[in-house]
Amino acid sequence: METTRLAVPLLALAAGCACLPAQAADLGLARIFSDHAVLQRDEPIAVWGTAAAGHKLAVTLAGHTVNGSADAHGKWKVQLPPQPAGGPYTLMVTSDGQTVSRADILVGDVYLCSGQSNMEFLQRQATNAGAAVYAGRNEQLRFLNVQKNSAALPQDELKGPVQWTVVTPETVGDASAVCYYMARSLQASQKVPVGFVNASWGGTTIQSWIGGESLRTLDTYKAGVAAVAQYGLDPAAGMRAEDARNDAWWRAHDPQAAAQRAWIAPGFDDSAWPTVTPGGSWKDSGVAGFKDFDGVAWYRTTVTLTDTQAKAANMVHLGPVDTYDTTWVNGVYVGGASTSWMWRDYAVPAGVFKPGRNVIAMRVLSGGQGGGMSGPASSRSIGMADGQAIPLPAAWKVQRGSALKGLSVPPAPWDVPTSLTTLYNGMIAPLVGYKFKLAAWYQGESNADAALEYRALLPLLMRDWRQRFAEPALPFLVVQLTSYGAPAKAPGKSGWAELRDAQAYAVAHDAHAGLAVTLDVGDRFDIHPTQKTLVGERLARAARAVAYGAHEVPGSPTAVSATRSGNDIVIAFKDTGGGLATYSSDRALAFETCTAAACRYAEARVAGDTVVLPGAATADVTRVRYAWADAPFVNLFGADDLPAAPFQLDVK
Repeated sequence: METTRLAVPLLALAAGCACLPAQAADLGLARIFSDHAVLQRDEPIAVWGTAAAGHKLAVTLAGHTVNGSADAHGKWKVQLPPQPAGGPYTLMVTSDGQTVSRADILVGDVYLCSGQSNMEFLQRQATNAGAAVYAGRNEQLRFLNVQKNSAALPQDELKGPVQWTVVTPETVGDASAVCYYMARSLQASQKVPVGFVNASWGGTTIQSWIGGESLRTLDTYKAGVAAVAQYGLDPAAGMRAEDARNDAWWRAHDPQAAAQRAWIAPGFDDSAWPTVTPGGSWKDSGVAGFKDFDGVAWYRTTVTLTDTQAKAANMVHLGPVDTYDTTWVNGVYVGGASTSWMWRDYAVPAGVFKPGRNVIAMRVLSGGQGGGMSGPASSRSIGMADGQAIPLPAAWKVQRGSALKGLSVPPAPWDVPTSLTTLYNGMIAPLVGYKFKLAAWYQGESNADAALEYRALLPLLMRDWRQRFAEPALPFLVVQLTSYGAPAKAPGKSGWAELRDAQAYAVAHDAHAGLAVTLDVGDRFDIHPTQKTLVGERLARAARAVAYGAHEVPGSPTAVSATRSGNDIVIAFKDTGGGLATYSSDRALAFETCTAAACRYAEARVAGDTVVLPGAATADVTRVRYAWADAPFVNLFGADDLPAAPFQLDVK
């Protein structure tokens, strides 16, 4: 996963603020309505913004005017009638002699793209990215990148600045590669303006993207969602509660935790502790006792602030930490995280920093790899309200704690990348009211260790978004996880295969969903394969069938049954495009027969729309499966060059 700055403190802490642009008394449009925006055709068009409380206003688009008025909080929302594809138009709002307008507005189809880093992956980084540059300016294709924002409560407004952008050779590189290639293909076939909105965040779990009301229906997350909401309503109380939960966990797992908690106190004397300049694994630090140590280490440093600096200081930046940290400033808990590649940027409440001497203390638990404050000294500083930073000392005091192995500290429920509901709150909730033709979802890598749960979470996300956007039949297109990791030399368990199966299960049980299989365009050495063109085009193919009703096969060949036929097992496929084929061999690779939990590779040969496993129908075989590995090698394709979807089936 790519290094990402941890946005835990930027949770829109007082997230109850709707954060609409300017003050409520000012006439304004919500940020999503910028110049060059694309609005969904053939649907009522909701437009909203701010105005003086109680004041009347008029909204005009394409010759249609609708009147409305602001409520007591200075917010308004009106609905314009459906429009066919067209434009460009001017969107205008007038009230009390004031006018706010947006230019070059198109009406067409709008797509919502979301997920983790493979959806976030930029077009300029993709294979053959230069080809898009030579395509020139496309006035009919626009995109909007939603800024990352983790919020404890649902937000009314996107984090700014927000800008719809016309696709040009100069701008296309900033677009999501997968979303761009899907949108480009659909715009070419549908011949209407297309806009795509990308709301993605690398490394994040699906739980971050589901609204709280839906996520808390699962008993596993009820308490965590409540804690996030408490944090949003009262950040100080939320942090105190999290400190207490964290402390209780440590006391249950570390016999020395209660005694060592005294080490967070500003007045604690750490003069006898060794000094270290952290910059990597503590095993390589040269400090006595750390060479082969796994467990807990404590770090402390001091910084002197003036009265002016103390009043303006509101953040502490600590860089990445391997792996689990708990951090205090002057004895006050300010944060903790549980992912080694995330940068620690913690909000510090007003009044915690003092004029004079200030103490920052960290407890770090290694994850079995290295351990310690792994970033450079330049990554550690105190952040100020005006954006300036005060560097922290390069040298810290360090002390060994308990030797511990095999422990994982539960993160705070608002910690990115494993937060609960906060990315829905900050990046999806502000879009509610906007209409979309479809949603494309590319996520699952960060949930591959809990595939069974994903079978419930993915349908829950689809149901949640459809309900929030008031589009009960909103098409959902899912990119199935590609091939990544060590190739298997023998049949075995695979978290990635199980996650692919969960994705396929969710799509198969949803009348308005489609699946893009990508096994053949993965990179077993890179979790971010660069061949995004084909992924986007396969999403577009699924979209034409699912969202546009085209009479074409939506995706890859899919196994529908496995039956005994004499001594053989015959696997029937649908959506083969005219028959199956194997590349580079007359046999299909990666088929297995299974008896209970034990599986073995099986010979497989193509016969039209079926695959035959000769002699495999022994009495003990109960199940067959295909491509069941993190990084399987496959050569089975349909007639239209789409790879067969991985599967497991009971033998009938």
